[in-house]
Amino acid sequence: MNTAQSTPAGTVAAEDLGTVHLIGIGGVGMSGVARLLLTRGIPVSGSELREWPALAGLRALGGTIHMSHDAANLDGVDTVVYSTAIPQDHLEMVEARRRGVRVMHRSEALAAAMTGRRAIAVAGTHGKTTTTSMLTLILQQAGEDPSFVIGGEISEAGSNGHHGSGQYFVVEADESDRSFLLYRPYVSIITNIDEDHLNTYGDYAGLEAGFGEFARLTDPDGFVVTCADDPGTRRLAEALRAQGRSVYTYGLADDADLRLSEVVSSAAGARYLATLDGESLGEIQLPVPGRHLALNSAAAVLTALRLGLPASAAVTALGVFPGVRRRFERKGVVDGVLVYDEYAYHPTSMTASLQTLREVAGEGRLIVVFQPYRVYRTRDLQDQLAAALGIADEVVMLEVFGPGEVRQPGEGSASLIAAVPLPAERKIFLESWADVPAEVVRRATRGDVVVTMGAPPISLMGDELLAALAEASDTAGAGRGAVTAPGPAGSTVAGA
Repeated sequence: MNTAQSTPAGTVAAEDLGTVHLIGIGGVGMSGVARLLLTRGIPVSGSELREWPALAGLRALGGTIHMSHDAANLDGVDTVVYSTAIPQDHLEMVEARRRGVRVMHRSEALAAAMTGRRAIAVAGTHGKTTTTSMLTLILQQAGEDPSFVIGGEISEAGSNGHHGSGQYFVVEADESDRSFLLYRPYVSIITNIDEDHLNTYGDYAGLEAGFGEFARLTDPDGFVVTCADDPGTRRLAEALRAQGRSVYTYGLADDADLRLSEVVSSAAGARYLATLDGESLGEIQLPVPGRHLALNSAAAVLTALRLGLPASAAVTALGVFPGVRRRFERKGVVDGVLVYDEYAYHPTSMTASLQTLREVAGEGRLIVVFQPYRVYRTRDLQDQLAAALGIADEVVMLEVFGPGEVRQPGEGSASLIAAVPLPAERKIFLESWADVPAEVVRRATRGDVVVTMGAPPISLMGDELLAALAEASDTAGAGRGAVTAPGPAGSTVAGA
């Protein structure tokens, strides 16, 4: 059923796509789409160059994984799906067009999968993944069976995509390339609007206008949820209300529809009191720390309540929320050295995460292994990135991860590490990935917290650090080299 290349989003359902091939299937975003399609019974293949953690699960669901990029991978394929990270001259893209195979952006494939469902699209510069995960768990706790695609895996569940039988489809909506404008959600959530992706939008005004366009794509019978504490989303809420749109807000602000108060965060987790329209909802507890996570949970709670779900479902689901992989993920501990992994790469989210990790470290030191994401961001936000990294006691930095970008002289990690406000002996730039574990072993001592932070490849570093710490412990004769990784209270995601 090979079809013409140009297929507008929303004109086909997922079942019309035939056999689907995903280029770069192992990445978090693409693997979520693959998992969704596979659990929907749609044949899926994909190509990769490295063995990403998600691939084993996709194979178990019946996916065909090619560990190379090759024109032959498209044999028998009806639709090719690509992400923004894949260049148009990629050999499989070129071959698909030569064969006349339908080619769709990841977001177009998601739009097709949403056909016939009430879509809930979660957007915002920070907090999308966590908010999407929290809302998905609340819907499940309430007895719904939502479909979902999340830009990260819910910890302990191992799932970032699922085809459910219920009416709702929860999706993380990416603003970086304007692809969120392809969706037509019943509910739109916008957590915040912070300066980022200006290579796409030109300036902050353009970015704000992009979020406004996204919000206005919301079904007139649906509603928009925004944060009352963020200046950008606050302006947006006022503009939408003036246009007759239904908008509900959450936050610490006195005029928020769902208001948080007495927010407390510690290593044991976060908790706060919530009121909706002035009526108490009682205390909401999270087993994961972070004031920013409390705000994310409020967005999910408010959305669930406006959908008519019981507050008890939200309280119960959040009380056992296991966290999201690569979002404040505890990887393990060796000889009293805790190792975490964190996706943050924007100064605002880095600051929130590092402040939370400071709470966890207590009297210990905080050591950050950071890989910046994108050359333009590292250049344009260098001062803010450096200030965020200054929260740490020690910084080990790798070169910028910027696929397809070209670094000009003076750009990149060498310039950034020089700007970090720490003494020279407490920061270092390493060109080689292989040198990082030994450097961390040299610096870390009992009671310290080490976090790998930044671009997607750095997520693979945590296991190497744990192994290096364990080997060093055994070599020293301590006999305490065993790695332990106690997880938080678990939660089950249907279809995982």
